[in-house]
Amino acid sequence: MTGTAKERPGGPAIILVEPQLGENIGMVARAMANFGLGELRLVNPRDGWPNEKAVAAASRADHVVEAAKLFDTLDEAVADLNYVLATTARERDGFKPVLGPVDATAELRRRFDGSHKTGIMFGRERFGLYNEEIARADAIVTFPVSPDYASLNIAQAVLLMAYEWMKSGLDHASQTAFEGPEFPPAERHQLQGLVDHLDAALSARGYFRPPSKKPKMLDSLQAVLTRPGFTEPEIRVLRGIVASLDRFTPDKPRGASASDGEGDKD
Repeated sequence: MTGTAKERPGGPAIILVEPQLGENIGMVARAMANFGLGELRLVNPRDGWPNEKAVAAASRADHVVEAAKLFDTLDEAVADLNYVLATTARERDGFKPVLGPVDATAELRRRFDGSHKTGIMFGRERFGLYNEEIARADAIVTFPVSPDYASLNIAQAVLLMAYEWMKSGLDHASQTAFEGPEFPPAERHQLQGLVDHLDAALSARGYFRPPSKKPKMLDSLQAVLTRPGFTEPEIRVLRGIVASLDRFTPDKPRGASASDGEGDKD
C-alpha cells in the first residue's frame, strides 16, 4: 500500500479503479470540488501518479488532486470503509441491492451522519468494474440513462453522484447556493398610479371608444396589470415608458426639452 486512508473529509470517498487517463482523473477532481467532495482514492492508475495532465484538467481543483491517495489494490482502498457503493451501467447477476442515485446518496447521507466511513467505486473508462470488484460493495448504483446509449465517462458518473450527494444535504431539493435580490410587490397605490397614468395617456389619444365602454375597458386593463404582481422598480419602469410617450410628438422628439423628467410620480 502506497497511501493511507485515515482522513475523513466531508463526504464519501471517490474511488477510481485503474483509471487510464490523467485528464479523466483531473475532470473527476473538478466534479468533486464542484459539489464539496474532497477525498479521492486511486487504485493503480495506468499512467502512474502524480500526473501533470490531471492537474491541468482539474481546473483549479488542485486541492483534490494533491490530496489524492494512491493504492495498489481495491481491497486496500476500501479496507477502512464501513459502507461502499459500486457504480455500473450494465445489468449484473448477483444478490446486491440496486439503487438509483437519489436513493443511493440518501443512504450514504444517513450513514455519513452516523459517522460511518463511506465510499463510491467507479470502474475503468473502457469497461467499468469487474464482477469480483462489485462483490466488495454493499450495493450497486445504476443511472437512469437511455438504454440505447448507456455509457457514461468517469467524470460524468462522478458528477451525477456528487450532485445528488450535495442535494441530499439541502433543506429543499430545489435550493441553490445563489439567490437573486428580493423585490417586494408594489403597493396598491403604486399600481393604481400606473393605471391612472395609462388612463390619462390613453384618453388623450382617443383609445376608449365608444366612451360608454371606458369603465369596462379600464377594469380589463387593471386586471391585466394586477396579474403579474409587479414590483415597485417595475412600476417605475412602466411609468417612465408611459411618460416618455406622453412627451413625444413628431415635431418634439424625446429629449428635446431639458426640463423633461424621468417619469411621473404618485
